[in-house]
Amino acid sequence: MNLNDNIGIEIRKLHLIISNYAKKRLEPFNLATEQSLILLMLWGQDGISPNKFVSQLNKDKASIARMIASLEGKGYIKKVDDPTDKRTFKVHLTDEGKQLESLVVPALQRTHKNVTAGITENELIELRRIFAKMTSNILEESYFKNS
Repeated sequence: MNLNDNIGIEIRKLHLIISNYAKKRLEPFNLATEQSLILLMLWGQDGISPNKFVSQLNKDKASIARMIASLEGKGYIKKVDDPTDKRTFKVHLTDEGKQLESLVVPALQRTHKNVTAGITENELIELRRIFAKMTSNILEESYFKNS
């Protein structure tokens, strides 16, 4: 096997290219790509617990806490005590965070459109199916389970 046969390297290269491209698109809004994912979730449903970000974005609690702190510092979100559980809080959009949606979503849509140009919807469905299969292969591997 040589480097050209390693699908992981190809996926990593593509991930870096797409991430850098999205990063450039989000620079005018002072947002990192992962911060935009938190905002996307909040634009879909305001008032989310940090644990939901952890599970949905597959990130550790410390990373989510740093992203929340950064977005809060930028004035896009605020933490509000959770009335049902005093040990935690919910993340809510500020007015500025709500207004940002009309600017960021079109930038992300243009990014998606440019990245997927020339790729049919069926090809995207197949790509997602293949990625899901590769993920399943790794997660089912007994070596990975016992690590």
